[in-house]
Amino acid sequence: MRMSVCILAMAAAAAVMPGGAQAAEIKVLTAGAFKQVLLALLLDFEKQSGHTVRVENDTVGAVSKRIEAGEIFDLAVLTPGAIDKLAGKFVPGSRMNLARVGIGVVVKEGSPKPDISSVAAFKQALLTANSIAYIDPAAGGSSGIYVAGLLDRLGIAGQVKGKSKLIAGGAVAEHIAKGEAELGIHQISEILPVKGVTLVGPLPADIQSYTTYAGAIGANVRAGEAAKELLRTLASPAAASVLRAKGMEPA
Repeated sequence: MRMSVCILAMAAAAAVMPGGAQAAEIKVLTAGAFKQVLLALLLDFEKQSGHTVRVENDTVGAVSKRIEAGEIFDLAVLTPGAIDKLAGKFVPGSRMNLARVGIGVVVKEGSPKPDISSVAAFKQALLTANSIAYIDPAAGGSSGIYVAGLLDRLGIAGQVKGKSKLIAGGAVAEHIAKGEAELGIHQISEILPVKGVTLVGPLPADIQSYTTYAGAIGANVRAGEAAKELLRTLASPAAASVLRAKGMEPA
């Protein structure tokens, strides 16, 4: 009996951090493009704070639907527009812009890199490719929605429709690595972590699109102070080098 009490006391002490703060599990919902940044920063954050972090990711649209349906979370990383549309689901005034990322072109490792140095060259690369992969706009992914509109503006949507592979979610580059499509278009931070592919480069400046990602605290937060601490870490100058290494830049 005495030993059981001792063990319980030790467990309780372990759950309390220096200064009397309570260790917490932070549930984070994030758009896929920001996932790699989160994972890179979590090890140090958990070690220094004593908190643990559970990350769940999907497209902006899919995460927004989960939040709208009432899912409980502590911190969400989405586009500023998505957060604003779900204003009642977040603590007012908690939104912080964290990073932005551009869109790039990817091919399988060892494959010839197409010329995408100008809008005309990029357009020709799409027309020449045997197959093209990008996020399905219907899935709510920021890059997929932009690419679909871009193909329309370039006047080639009809010409590439039959050879387009629409990806419901996840990393387009993984499908390129498997040989399921010749050329992929996705956010650069989603391309760099994937093995077996080569980043050809960013879209030409005239047609480049940057997606900004912001973090905000959930209105029904369970680990409020811990979530605020994590959000501050994600927005700190120390996170800037991680952002750049993952293909993003500070917002």
